[in-house]
Amino acid sequence: MSQELSGTTIIMSGGSRGIGLAIAIRAARAGANIALIAKTDQPDPRLAGTIHTAAAEMEKAGGQALPIVGDIRDDQTIATAVEKTVAQFGGIDVVVNNASVLNLSPTADLDPKRYDLMQDVNVRGTFMLTKAAIPHLLASPNPKVLTLSPPINLEPRWLAGHPAYTMAKYGMTLAALGFAHELGPKGVSSTCLWPATLVATDAIGNLPGGDKMVAVSRRPEIVADAAYEILSTPGQSLNGRTIIDEDLLRSRGVEDFAPYSMTGKDEGLAPDLFIG
Repeated sequence: MSQELSGTTIIMSGGSRGIGLAIAIRAARAGANIALIAKTDQPDPRLAGTIHTAAAEMEKAGGQALPIVGDIRDDQTIATAVEKTVAQFGGIDVVVNNASVLNLSPTADLDPKRYDLMQDVNVRGTFMLTKAAIPHLLASPNPKVLTLSPPINLEPRWLAGHPAYTMAKYGMTLAALGFAHELGPKGVSSTCLWPATLVATDAIGNLPGGDKMVAVSRRPEIVADAAYEILSTPGQSLNGRTIIDEDLLRSRGVEDFAPYSMTGKDEGLAPDLFIG
């Protein structure tokens, strides 16, 4: 079993399932400690897994897990999570801003509460979790912030369909780029990561027509492998970059992407919403 991240402590928002869980399991296989902040304490018939089943999978993979039930929108939850993580593992080396709400409603149809939810989880959650971890990141020998958000593209087609969701995801990217410039001179490397294609998650599968979208998607493991490459890259060579998973993996020698596809074929895949 590889142990390239042995002793590295990661605090992650979300992670009960989907891309976050895949990233956590990949890091656990490399020997990392992972603290998860998520709300899914009890099973949901629409969603696979809970924070507790996720923690069990991480420990089975070879890492140590600390499940923390709570809402990333709550400042006390964040403060307590940071305190518990440091108390159990001795510090924080990596923040993974994974928690995100997806709502593709056009402006006229979007309920104000749904708008607030996206802004609070996606943008505020990213900002406040990173903020709370800064003192511990600065004490780490190789501190990193990884944010799951897309490259910023202001072409009208990316703005027209779902402005509120675009704003929320671009807000995450702006926060991450801000951290890169603000904290980079202090040794903290902040990077964004985004998939080239749709990824088969419950968030996609539960949308209208989700089954067809899943069929033209890749598995979350492709994002997890790219995240591992970022987290295991020493220093700040990736600071301030918005990286596409496939591009990074190709640059690291991966040639066969068929195993990542839901169909086992690297063809007919749907590009992600922010990729064209």
